[in-house]
Amino acid sequence: MTRARRAVRWVVPGYALLLALAVTAPLLAPGYLLLRDAVSTPRSYFSDAALGLGESAPRALPQDFLLALVTPVLDGGVVVKALVIAGIFLAGWGAGRLAAELVPDAGICGQLMAATLAVWNPYVAERLLQGHWSLLVGYGCLPWVATAVIRLRDDAAVARWAAVVFWIALAGLTPTGLLLAAVVALACVAVPGTGTSRPWCAAGVLTTVLLAASPWLTASALGDGLGSSPSPGVTAFAARAEPGLGTLGSLAGLGGIWNAEAVPSSRTILFALPATLVLLGVVAIGLPAVLRRRSVLPLLVLAAIGVLLPAAAATGPGLAALRDVVEAVPAVGILRDGQKWVALAMPGYAVAAAAAVVTLRGRLRPGATAAVGIVALVAVLPDLAFGVWGKVTPVRYPPAWAAVASLIDADPADVAVLPADSMRQFAWAGAAPVLDPLPRWVRAEVLATGDLTISGHTVPGEGGHARDVQRMLLAGGSPESLAGAGVGWVVVESGSAGTTGNAQRTLARLPMVYRDGELALYRVGGTSVGATPGARLAVFAAHLAWLLTLGAAGAVAAFSAVRRRRRPTSATPDAAP
Repeated sequence: MTRARRAVRWVVPGYALLLALAVTAPLLAPGYLLLRDAVSTPRSYFSDAALGLGESAPRALPQDFLLALVTPVLDGGVVVKALVIAGIFLAGWGAGRLAAELVPDAGICGQLMAATLAVWNPYVAERLLQGHWSLLVGYGCLPWVATAVIRLRDDAAVARWAAVVFWIALAGLTPTGLLLAAVVALACVAVPGTGTSRPWCAAGVLTTVLLAASPWLTASALGDGLGSSPSPGVTAFAARAEPGLGTLGSLAGLGGIWNAEAVPSSRTILFALPATLVLLGVVAIGLPAVLRRRSVLPLLVLAAIGVLLPAAAATGPGLAALRDVVEAVPAVGILRDGQKWVALAMPGYAVAAAAAVVTLRGRLRPGATAAVGIVALVAVLPDLAFGVWGKVTPVRYPPAWAAVASLIDADPADVAVLPADSMRQFAWAGAAPVLDPLPRWVRAEVLATGDLTISGHTVPGEGGHARDVQRMLLAGGSPESLAGAGVGWVVVESGSAGTTGNAQRTLARLPMVYRDGELALYRVGGTSVGATPGARLAVFAAHLAWLLTLGAAGAVAAFSAVRRRRRPTSATPDAAP
């Protein structure tokens, strides 16, 4: 391979990295990501909650297991920030790779268009603001999954299988990411090819999905988190219409998240309308060049489904049907947040954006088309830059947090927390609310109801025992009753507003172990009853199965890629795992 060819090979990944850093630049500073659902702490542990055996549904598996595994060596703040950057980077680079696979005549210019659309869009901005860092890792894997399956349809080599397994398993860092990857992979099984047959390809994908899902499937079977909650909260999590756009238009523009506060400023005004038209215009220009390519059609159909189904689910009949399903089968509560499934549109959108270069080739040079398209996509979402205009920035914990965590870890037992809200709002953590960091910082189980207040309406969580303890505290119950409920400690997070009721009557009768302006720690002395050793062992084994699947597949794919690069006669682009 010539030096010039080697240089060209790194244009798209280099550009994707620049885009990712432009979005996440504030995260390069020291500190911890603490924003709404994103909670990073210096250290995590293999608690029952981290293994999915607590009262809450196992939504954060296997990401919590991974953090507990890695943070004894690497600071948790560094790990989470690195994964955020990696997810966005992979989205851009992967979109370029997918475009090179399906529209090779678009060249480097088309690949740069695809990378820009995959990174610079409302979906990335809104999920960043909501704190869904692990979902962004899964999002970044989607174009890689598509490319790997398409290549597998042309070649049944072991390395192709390894790539499919690796990318699906990596997307499985969170259940939603795994389901997104599974749908993309199964859609790409439909592309024409002379390699692995469709039935074998589909069977391999489903087997991989089951292996990657084993952590949360096992935890769901053995834990208590899938009991019916008083309300499924379907309406609260439905996709939302943006100014000048209906719900369908917002979703088609890759926006419309349920939380109106987790939206970049440019999408809260009428500017959202022209911004969406520009994004859809770039996609529409490329459609004539790809509609007749059979290998692209499955992704285009999937893009349409990824927009239309969440839009239908946000209608009256759709909400009623989804509510009935969630009440009957609580495990499918993962479907409530309809807008996150719009990620399925990204691979098809990216390929169509790349094809715009082909469509306009007779009128504009590819470089000019790419330059105009890239500038347009960035210009209509200017506040995605620099951490969504500085809203996604790391913070530093006050010293009290480390001190209290150390005291609890010396004698782990269930922890009750005041005030009685699941979300916190600390002056040192910025204006946005955040999930309580304590459950992810200590060895003990922190009792959390999981209740969420949205626009004045409370969506109850699964924490029944935590709710009983909370009522006991707010009513000023006796320390003996708290201890009898298995509570070992009470933490008062005085830096956050919220309800404390008559808890001071209880606290006055408890020995205070620590206090400063941020936190107060009281000893109760109750003995906790956690998950059984058998359940912990089974879930731990399931997580190791996922980790070994990921590691083995990644090693095989990487080794094969290195061998291909070293072949002196190779003139084709290398295939990353």
